[in-house]
Amino acid sequence: MSSDAAAAVEAVYRADSRRVLATLIRLLGDFDLAEEALHDAFTAAVERWPRDGVPANPRAWLVSTGRFKAIDAIRRRTRFDRSVSELAIRLEADTEDARDGAEGVEDDRLRLIFTCCHPALPADARIALTLREVCGLTTEEIARAFLKSPATLAQRIVRAKAKIRVAGIPYMVPERADLPDRLDSVLHVVYLVFNEGYSASSGASVTRHDLSAEAIRLGRLLLELLPEPEVMGLLALMLLHESRRATRTSPEGELVLLADQDRSRWDRELIAEGTALVHRALASRRFGPYTLQAAIAAVHALAPSAEATDWTQIVGLYDVLLLADPSPVIELNRAAALAMRDGPAAGLALVDAILGRGELGDYHLAHATRADLCRRLGRAEDARASYERALALATQEPERRFLQRRIAAMR
Repeated sequence: MSSDAAAAVEAVYRADSRRVLATLIRLLGDFDLAEEALHDAFTAAVERWPRDGVPANPRAWLVSTGRFKAIDAIRRRTRFDRSVSELAIRLEADTEDARDGAEGVEDDRLRLIFTCCHPALPADARIALTLREVCGLTTEEIARAFLKSPATLAQRIVRAKAKIRVAGIPYMVPERADLPDRLDSVLHVVYLVFNEGYSASSGASVTRHDLSAEAIRLGRLLLELLPEPEVMGLLALMLLHESRRATRTSPEGELVLLADQDRSRWDRELIAEGTALVHRALASRRFGPYTLQAAIAAVHALAPSAEATDWTQIVGLYDVLLLADPSPVIELNRAAALAMRDGPAAGLALVDAILGRGELGDYHLAHATRADLCRRLGRAEDARASYERALALATQEPERRFLQRRIAAMR
């Protein structure tokens, strides 16, 4: 195989394989059959492109080749099964699907995202299926990110595909009336992927850049295909958080708090892009929780120093966010902001009220927040007890080392 043809196949695979897969899933109606067809199409490209030249529209060629390879495979495997033979005939005769060029392909990717994130699927299956089918991560990569065995992740993906097939989950973008609920599910999955990359739930590192980068890529794709205000808000939120990635850990891998980060190293291009998206989403007046969270992140990002942060504006945004999306975690974040505006005693009263209701008792950041407020008030024994409780719950190694240092300082 010539080096030019090999490079062309590799480049098309990197750029277009997920687009081709999305279209093949639409045409064939089955994830596994489409994945096999994708593999066969690229195998054919390796064989034919060096001889015949790279086609003018490689994506269309791959879709067409994969489709007919799938039809041939169905005929070979089911020669004596009339029902499946009829399926092959129907696929072959479906002239509408001849639009396998660039037209409609982006819609196919959007359909695939909504299918993978269908609310009928369990939340963990939605994440695994999205990373596998939309992002193209391997089962091993997904398992490593979420500290699961590859066999466990593979079973989740298999069950999710079976659920889609058996339940007849449609491969489509919802109607406008159904879009808000379905879009919420998609945005939730994308943000969960980002969070796992930006602040890993456990393990040796604070961040997983590959996961957060995939989430941002999905966010950009969603915004291109579906420019809704909350899509803008989510992408803005991810970009603003990502702008601080380089400063969240020391060269030795230790956790660095927001107040101690070197703001001169924050990515100003990401901040500018994220802030512009926040303004667009707010101007629509149809924004929701992601846009409000992004607005809070923008206030942090634009402050020249921790001391110059506009905590009054942040508390006000949290007040609105609590009305839009009430949750004890948002209450906790508001309490921390209030402590910065009105003093640690005001914040501690709110944190104790949350914990007193029996909420967030197993959330290590609630106890870490309480410990920090007690430390600032000079209540060393209370601070040490809360730090120890946070340490018992934390599973990320840099966070554990940070808490251990604070406990040592209390002694």
